[in-house]
Amino acid sequence: MKFAAIIPARYGSTRFPGKPLAKIKGKSMIERVYNQALKALHHVYVATDDERIEKEVKRFGGNCIMTSSTHKSGTDRLAEAVQLIEENFKEHYDVIINVQGDEPFIYPEQIKELCGCFDEAKTEIATLAKFITSNSEIFNPNLPKLITNYNDEAIYFSRSPIPYIRGEEESKWIKKHSFKKHLGMYGYRTEILKTLTNLPPSSLEQTESLEQNRWLENGYTIKIRMTEYKNHPVDTPGDLKNLE
Repeated sequence: MKFAAIIPARYGSTRFPGKPLAKIKGKSMIERVYNQALKALHHVYVATDDERIEKEVKRFGGNCIMTSSTHKSGTDRLAEAVQLIEENFKEHYDVIINVQGDEPFIYPEQIKELCGCFDEAKTEIATLAKFITSNSEIFNPNLPKLITNYNDEAIYFSRSPIPYIRGEEESKWIKKHSFKKHLGMYGYRTEILKTLTNLPPSSLEQTESLEQNRWLENGYTIKIRMTEYKNHPVDTPGDLKNLE
């Protein structure tokens, strides 16, 4: 099975403009993400709509795909990148791993864990989750939670605490249930990825502002792999300072 990692990278982040080019100990964030992905997979690409990011990727010798500036989601950008890779590089991959461009210290082991989900022939989409360890995370709306079935497949994603624990003080919830938080890295079988971009926005997706609910509403299955590795996303300049 042939895997490739694609890193969507935007320049115009609302909270951190120019984030992919931010320097961390002398290297740009996008270079650090790229190098970490290379430790797990031989084939890595950056998908962007910004010439400044393209220039930086070429500077450090990476593969860069220029995509449209009109995409509303990273998944749409990935799908176009796959099409361009097939047309321009004459390469076809069985599975595409979407590596977040704001995780300069992502563990290669996480990427490998995600790839392992596709050892099962029925896996269409896969993503990672981690057990929540603090009560504050349960009630943080910026941290998506999920629930799964007995086959380790997602049932639902929410910004609200799920499941709801009836008749118990919220301060004690962490001791009453093993809550799961979603880590935003996905794997897709290539042919499935191409179909996802044709799906119209769904009600639950728009309500929660979580794209993965669109896929669930349309009957796709999302395999969940639990990981022990922490993620260190950079959303703001303050996050970057703390990370350094």
